[in-house]
Amino acid sequence: MRVISYNLRKHRAARELAGLVDRHGADVLCLQEVDTRDMPDMIEGLRLAQATQRNRLGLAVYYRENTFRAIDVRSLALKKSLHDRVLKPAEERMLGVRLHDIDDGREFIVASFHAAPLTALNSLRRHQIRTALAALERLGEGLPALMVGDYNYPVFKENLGQKVREQGYELSLSDSRTYTRYRFFRGHYDFATSVGFTIERVRTLPQGLSDHLPILVTAELSADAARGAA
Repeated sequence: MRVISYNLRKHRAARELAGLVDRHGADVLCLQEVDTRDMPDMIEGLRLAQATQRNRLGLAVYYRENTFRAIDVRSLALKKSLHDRVLKPAEERMLGVRLHDIDDGREFIVASFHAAPLTALNSLRRHQIRTALAALERLGEGLPALMVGDYNYPVFKENLGQKVREQGYELSLSDSRTYTRYRFFRGHYDFATSVGFTIERVRTLPQGLSDHLPILVTAELSADAARGAA
């Protein structure tokens, strides 16, 4: 399975999506900072599972319609930073979709995630990540899960990796930095957290119109991924 995660920078890079899906053969598309009023139902064979509703700029998840079937969707508002309380840029910061693989009958979860901005503390972002992962477990208890997105966590990633492992997940970084707008803040911002998946590679794709670079996650369900499947 090939999953692309992309922060569109206030929807500026939306016109690149069809080319990205076609060029890299994406099966799932997880987006952040999308204009939820301006998202098509289909992008190159990928159907919109859902976009968040409480803010104009939010999250969206697409899946390949001839390969998967959407079973359930859940969005989640997470603990707010001061930035969120004052400017209200994002109400819902996680959007999870439970998918059924049509060919092999297995189910799994994919999610798009967008953590609080750098003005917040790492401790708040860790709280948001922990809460989001717990919510995915409730969406499908025991199912494999893959959450990708903009974690806004450029430093002390080893500590984050340890906290994620304590919840039973693995943290995967891409092969090169994913944010380039400000020299001081350049680094890895866009990650994948997973359980029940073997992550073969996380590749940073060429930069487009966004200050974030898209990432391409190549993953397979682990041999024991049927645990808890319906």
